[in-house]
Amino acid sequence: MQVVYWLAVVVASYFLGNINGALLISRALMKDDVRTHGSGNAGLTNFFRTYGGVQSLLVIVIDVLKCALACLVARWLLPQHGLFAAMVAGAVCIFGHSYPVLEGFRGGKGIMSGFAMALMTDVRVAMLILAVFVLTVVLTRYVSLGSVLAAAAFAVGYLVFHWSDAPVCVVAVLTAAFVIFRHRGNILRLCKGTESKLTFHKK
Repeated sequence: MQVVYWLAVVVASYFLGNINGALLISRALMKDDVRTHGSGNAGLTNFFRTYGGVQSLLVIVIDVLKCALACLVARWLLPQHGLFAAMVAGAVCIFGHSYPVLEGFRGGKGIMSGFAMALMTDVRVAMLILAVFVLTVVLTRYVSLGSVLAAAAFAVGYLVFHWSDAPVCVVAVLTAAFVIFRHRGNILRLCKGTESKLTFHKK
């Protein structure tokens, strides 16, 4: 029965990840596909740069809630595995957000879902990555740099606060590495000095 529950958690988390806030809102409100603009990414940053502010809040709500729900379902189905089950569910949800089968495997990069994963598993880590992200973006106006450093802080946070729980630390490090990998193009542009900075107006 445990195998069935684990399988249910993985499948449910992946398909929850397929529910992409940027795609849903761009289609529902703008009758458009955010992936046809800007970077072509189905994520919050490209959505904000394309359409502006208020609607971006809806994207945040959707991407946070879906990962939170995945973590809750995992804890409910696998209470004896607690934190580890929630971590696995969050990681799979981020993978589903990044490579959604229902959207031709063209998704986002998982930052908001990663923040939700931290909120549902360790608020201290969530506050750490939020602080790193906000401080980096305020100082540099590079959202991508803030995202990469926040992902690194995600891994560090779990290694510090859960150093005695090896499975949790492994999931945290792998999740952070995956998110950083998803930003490899941004990292290359940052190194070349061609990465776009955040602007607070619709283009």
